[in-house]
Amino acid sequence: MSKTIVVIGAGVVGVSTALRLQSELAPTNGQVILLDRKGVAEETSAGNAGAFAFTDLEPLATPGIMKKAPAWLLDPLGPLSVPPAYALQLTPWLIRFWRASWRDRYQKVVSAQASLMQLAQSATERQITDTKGEAMMQRDGALQLYESEAEFAASQRGWQLRRDHGIRFTLLHSPAEIAEIQPGLSPRFTHAGFTPDWMNTCDPKAWVEHLFQVFLSRGGQLRRAEVRDLETGGEKLHLLTDGEGVRADAVVVAAGAWSHQLTRRLGDPLPLETERGYNTTLPAGCFDLRTHITFCRHGFVVSRIRGGVRVGGAVELGGLKRPANFKRADTLLAKAARFMPELDTADGTRWMGFRPSLPDSLPVIGSAKRDARVVYAFGHGHVGLTQSAATAELVADLVLGRDLAIDLAPFASDRF
Repeated sequence: MSKTIVVIGAGVVGVSTALRLQSELAPTNGQVILLDRKGVAEETSAGNAGAFAFTDLEPLATPGIMKKAPAWLLDPLGPLSVPPAYALQLTPWLIRFWRASWRDRYQKVVSAQASLMQLAQSATERQITDTKGEAMMQRDGALQLYESEAEFAASQRGWQLRRDHGIRFTLLHSPAEIAEIQPGLSPRFTHAGFTPDWMNTCDPKAWVEHLFQVFLSRGGQLRRAEVRDLETGGEKLHLLTDGEGVRADAVVVAAGAWSHQLTRRLGDPLPLETERGYNTTLPAGCFDLRTHITFCRHGFVVSRIRGGVRVGGAVELGGLKRPANFKRADTLLAKAARFMPELDTADGTRWMGFRPSLPDSLPVIGSAKRDARVVYAFGHGHVGLTQSAATAELVADLVLGRDLAIDLAPFASDRF
């Protein structure tokens, strides 16, 4: 009997998952329906940095991180900030975040993240090959920049993690060495690490749209609808929407920062928060950018998008409802102009997006407590694009009852 599977959310995780499932079900005349209230890549997947950050293993919650917490409230434009009016509402999440930073939890998170990243790298290559997407990739590596010997020394824990997990990199010890990879940077950056296997897509929105077109070509459907509730317990799952209801044999919740609004109704009140990320995209010709760059102490990145430059990042833990504070984007752009003196900052377009963030920086990938036919796939934080193809493969295996490539216990919804 053919199956109907619904995927809620048409960002990169949802579209990747829908594509994988539709590819699997097509020979049996199965159907995957993608539901989204706005459309394809209309939220965070439209404006991220376009990076496949397989080399980034450290979670946000690192040992000693809470010593910096007072600064989050005092500097509203800093690399990690919490609006004072939101601090009380955020407290339960921050307590779990603090616990995730303890060394025992930290080591387990790193191990889980490493296993998912390893799968993500191979799964992404399979996805690129399967969808003929190589033309949309930029395999130019990435630089992480440091401004002093002390800052560089403090970064060595992260580089040791990469070494332990077989990630290739080169450490650079002078502005001259850095300039050989990326000219035009301020000499204030004295040290760096270069990961040659890092890659980016030339346009994250276009990449998701490309995957979506392949999904449609294999028989998938898109319906614009907002899911209001999900009824379980019957022979079929019943999705109640703002339009016509949908019945399905399985449902995947991949709605990013909005996912917890539905999981709460399913008996899984997950501590999902929103990292609000800001950026400015500059037109082609504004700077000769040759690799992805991270300004480590300042918490933002510069990447090449559509031949231009996107300057963005940092973390504002501010929820879904507060108005955007575009002074954050302006601050990052002003810093980029100082760090890249030849950067032309004219004619930029500002943007803000919601990254779905759990306290331990790991996503939720697994079945709902109430009904195993509902599978969760959200909470990837900064690395939704990076882990999307791996998540799609894991979810397909869960839905179709196959053996899993990695242990999903660290990603279970009940770990909190």
